[in-house]
Formats: sequence, C-alpha cells, structure tokens
Amino acid sequence: MDFWQQYRAIDARDVRFDGQFVTAVSSTGIYCRPSCPARTPKPSNVTFYRTSAAAHEAGYRACKRCLPEAVPGDPEWNLRSDAAARAMRLIADGEVDRSGVAGLAARLGYSTRHLNRILRDELGAGALALARAHRAQTARTLLTASTLRVADVAFAAGFGSVRQFNDTVQQVFDLTPRQLRDASRQQRDGVADGSPGGPLRISLFLPTRLPYDNGIFGFLAARAVDGVERATPAGYERLVDLPAGPAWFRAGIAESRGTGQGALPVTVSVAGLADLPALLSRIRRLFDLDADPVAIDASLARNAFLARAATAVPGMRLPGSVDPAETLVRAIAGQQVTVAAATRALGTLAQAGPAIDAPGTGLSRMFPAVAHLADAPGPLLPGPRRRDDALREAARQLASGTLEIGVGSSPEALRGDLLRLPGVGPWTADYVTMRVLGHPDVHLPTDAAVRSGWRYLVTRGAGPPGARGGPPGASLDEAVAAVRPWRSYATLHLWRGAAPGARRRTGEELPDIVA
Repeated sequence: MDFWQQYRAIDARDVRFDGQFVTAVSSTGIYCRPSCPARTPKPSNVTFYRTSAAAHEAGYRACKRCLPEAVPGDPEWNLRSDAAARAMRLIADGEVDRSGVAGLAARLGYSTRHLNRILRDELGAGALALARAHRAQTARTLLTASTLRVADVAFAAGFGSVRQFNDTVQQVFDLTPRQLRDASRQQRDGVADGSPGGPLRISLFLPTRLPYDNGIFGFLAARAVDGVERATPAGYERLVDLPAGPAWFRAGIAESRGTGQGALPVTVSVAGLADLPALLSRIRRLFDLDADPVAIDASLARNAFLARAATAVPGMRLPGSVDPAETLVRAIAGQQVTVAAATRALGTLAQAGPAIDAPGTGLSRMFPAVAHLADAPGPLLPGPRRRDDALREAARQLASGTLEIGVGSSPEALRGDLLRLPGVGPWTADYVTMRVLGHPDVHLPTDAAVRSGWRYLVTRGAGPPGARGGPPGASLDEAVAAVRPWRSYATLHLWRGAAPGARRRTGEELPDIVA
C-alpha cells in the first residue's frame, strides 16, 4: 500500500487494516490503529509504520483510546516465506525469549547482524525491538484481561525483570502497569481464576477479523484424539507440551464485539508463566485468527465454481497446528485412510503418551513425544507396514534433530525435507506444510475429498454473473489455480462440499474427508 491508500484506510476507519500498519502522528507523538475513532490527522503530520516496534523506535507511544496493540496480527506473515516473515512467526512463537536474537538468527541461517539489517529494512526495527513490542502486547493483554499480580504479568510476557517491564510499559503506553490496568478495569477482557491451591487459569479474548466461520470447530472435532483433546461444534480443548511442562487451553466460538471486530474466547493454564506468550501464539495459529477473510472471500467469489461456496460460508479459516511434530505424525497416520480410521489409530497410539492430572478438563494424556515413538516396540499403527515404517523413521529423525519442522521453515524447504522421508509423498508433505505454516496457497489434487467436493460444486452449477474461474468444463487444477494465493481456502471449501451434509443434499455417495 502506498501513502494515500493507507491514508484513505484511516480516513474510513477501516477495521480490516488493523494490525497491518500503524499511524504515527507527529503533532501528538502517538501512534494509532487504522480504525482509531479520533479525528483524522492532517497528511503532513502522518507517518505510516509497518509495525508498532518501528513506531516505538521512532519515539512514538501507543494511543490510549484505540489500543493499537489489541488487534489481530498481520496476515502477510503467512503469505510470505522470506526471512522477515519467518522471523516474525518465530518471534511470535517466543524464539527470542527462549534463545535470544542469536538463536533466532541461527534458526533462520543468518548472522545476527545480517538478520537485523533485513528486519530494519523491511519492518523498521530489529529483532530485539520486535520481540519487545510483542512482549508489550502480551503484557497489555494480561494487565487488562486478568487479575494476575503485576510481577507475574512481567515474567509471563517474557520480560527478564520487573524493572524492564515497568520501563517498557511506561515508554510504550505512557502509563505505569497499574495505571494501564486501572484504566481498563471497567472494560476487562477476561479474568484469572482457579481454586485455591489449584491450577491458575486465565480467561481472555483473542482479537480476530470478521467474518469468522466457526466451522473450524467441526473440523477439529472430527479429528479429536481421545484423552489428548476434546471438541464439539461449539468448542475445543486440549493438552499441549511446552518447555515448562504441560499446558491446557479451551476455546469457544468466535463472537462479534461490535464495530466490525471479533474475538475468540479462550481459557488457558500453563505450568510456567513464561510459556504463556507461546501458547497464545499457537492458539492464534490453530484458529487462523490473523487471516484477512474479506480479501480471501473476494478472491474466491470471483471464481465461477467457488463463488456460491464462498458466499454461503464467509470467513472460512485454515486450521493450523499447536505442535508441528505431532501434525506430521497425524498426517502420516492419515495416509490412504478416512478421518475416522486415522483418528481411531491415533487414539490407540496416544495411549502410550504420559498420563496427566488435569482436573476439571476431562483430558488425561499428552500426545506421545517423537522420542518415545522412535523407540517404542512393535508396530505403531495398524495397517500397511510401509506406513508404520514411515512414521517410525519420521519420529527418529525428529527426535535426533536431523529433521526440523516449525513455523520458521520456508514452504519450499519444509516440503523438500518431508519428501525425502521414506514413505512420505506429495499429499503428506503438502498437508503438513498447509497446517504447520498456515500456508494459504496449498492445493491437494490427489485428495479423495477434494475431488469429491469438486464434483459437488460442479453439480451445483456456476456462480453468479461476472464470476470467472475457467471455461465450462475446466479442470479442478485450472479452477483452483485461478484463486492463487488462496488455494488452501479453496481446499477447505472443497472439503466442506464433500462433508456428509453436502452428500445428503445431492444424494451422492462421497467418501469421508481424508486426514
């Protein structure tokens, strides 16, 4: 976007652009989100920054009225696979807090100096400043959304000391932590609860763009592994292994909070407060809270074959991953079988995971670690030996560090690494890339449910006048290619078309959605 496109967005107070840039106003010394309700500043007083960290570096503080940190993330970090985008995904996942800027640079294959040069050129701030801005955002959320002690908020947000926390909050928000909490006491986003002596649970709302299709809960429910996770069409909860120990979260259906903004209600519990930012980041990725649904739906609606589906189900979300290694295990288990069969096999496999005492959750086990699967005796999965051997070899390579998968990978590198595993083909590699990276442009042409969903959409006929997606009789590949870079979302609509509800409407015998 150029200056005047951004200026028109702030003049219209367009919530779709919240999180994609900030507006710094020289006459006031503050920066705002694009939808800030304050009077539109003069163009001569405005500077647009790609990130809030860049505005901090330039000496601006956050607006107390619009709270520019309380917005969804930038959808571009999932669209792009360059060093800056991969760094932003890793920073959100807590890599700088765990291993420092040097560790982040090593994960990306750059020197610290070169990485900081890339980030300053692209985003206006170095890695440490970007991580600091992310900590400030987490701190604001916890101060306004919980009753945690201020010192606990400091360490939960990733700060090394209370003094560092106080200085950052004062500089960014022009308020002390207690003033920030008191200012929002009447508009609290959530609470911290838990019985005396029991686990601390924090309930809060994670912002997202509207519209939001809560059908993602049905997707997760169909794949829920007993003991590890539980899902219904209206909620999802699971156990997650994090550095400090087992963590738990529960999410409810997303809801509108007025003025075009939405939020996903979540309740979380962690073994160590330092794990909280990473857990919240993984929840955001699992539920695709940073997507731009308006842009995605507009592209799909211009396609003759997908127009009706996109119009009927706006705001479709791409299910992500809270554990990349586990996602690969699940994908291998789902090769050439239905969702129901794969889920049953994974339920048996999960019995080997460590038992967890999680009172009040109904969950009892962590998904088994790859090191355990690599050394487990006997077959891991029922069925073809080739699939079982593929799973064991993947577990061995993950446990030894020979294979690394995570949000810092590039799609091309991740896909190539997976295809080098024996017994892993293009479908598995593409599916894992789509889920782990939240990659929006993955096509699964060999997937049985994709092909069935395609037949269903073709049977329904073309979309409204003006839609385009290829000539009559266009192939699946031609139609899906027309919606790049959103082929993953087209895949979700095709899967939805292959679901039992679509089967009943058409009378077709369609297979269950695979994996």
